[in-house]
Amino acid sequence: MKKENVSIEDVLTAISDNTALVLFNTIALAEGSPIQIRKIGLTTRQYYSKLSRLTRTGLVTRKNGKYFLTLLGKIIFEIHVTACKALSYHWKLKAIESIQMAAPEGTTLPEEEFSKVVDTLIDDYEIKSMVTRALTSMENHEKFLRQQNGEQAIRVELKAF
Repeated sequence: MKKENVSIEDVLTAISDNTALVLFNTIALAEGSPIQIRKIGLTTRQYYSKLSRLTRTGLVTRKNGKYFLTLLGKIIFEIHVTACKALSYHWKLKAIESIQMAAPEGTTLPEEEFSKVVDTLIDDYEIKSMVTRALTSMENHEKFLRQQNGEQAIRVELKAF
């Protein structure tokens, strides 16, 4: 029986261990082709247990005796692929953060220079776009906090009068 509402916790639990993730990826890549349980290192019991959980959470469906990803499953698979790509840039992302953090407080590397650094280190367009969005949102958050702190300082000064 499928639940009407699936939570992010349900999805993450369904693919949380390596064997479940291998099965999920295998179904995604097999596109309805038969899956050889032994080749992916699962016992029959593990296979059906993991498959049951993936089906209950709505990530996988069975059609004509074959298993396919549902639309939700395809979206989660794409997110998984993107996360794997991001992880492959882990040290380069750390380097970008280090460059950003090295700037004195209240200053940032000129946008053009920072873009050159990102372009040099990150060659995947999707990851590059995510880095740019993340940095922009961080800068906007920092501006907001500085503005809030400035307003609080003015309030404190006004109360002193």
